[in-house]
Amino acid sequence: MVVVDAANVVGSRPDGWWRDRVGAARRLLVRLAALQERLVDTELVVVLEGAARRAVAGDDAPDTGDVRVVLAPGSGDDTIVRVTAELVGQADRPEVTVVTADRGLRERLEPEAATTGPRWLLDQLDDLPR
Repeated sequence: MVVVDAANVVGSRPDGWWRDRVGAARRLLVRLAALQERLVDTELVVVLEGAARRAVAGDDAPDTGDVRVVLAPGSGDDTIVRVTAELVGQADRPEVTVVTADRGLRERLEPEAATTGPRWLLDQLDDLPR
């Protein structure tokens, strides 16, 4: 199970995302859906916060496939902690890795969940055919 801090992943690459947060989130969702198709035993969960939550609204919203999208009602970090705790608390207790570079969030998650930086995920996404 991989939980993605979308704001942190999008913000880690200075490609102009700040001019169009919804568009940046949609591009990430499209790439995550393509990655999810290739993963056999791993589920992707992505947490959207703030303006990026609108990425899954409207007629032009991308098809997210089997990616589970969680809309943070407030703090994205709080939502990631809650979602991770729910996953770790499941009877089958899946291995959970959270993708974020946020040190404060990492401290809140470890040791219950593993963490890795956005570079790991971006490398996976960059290896996908366009």
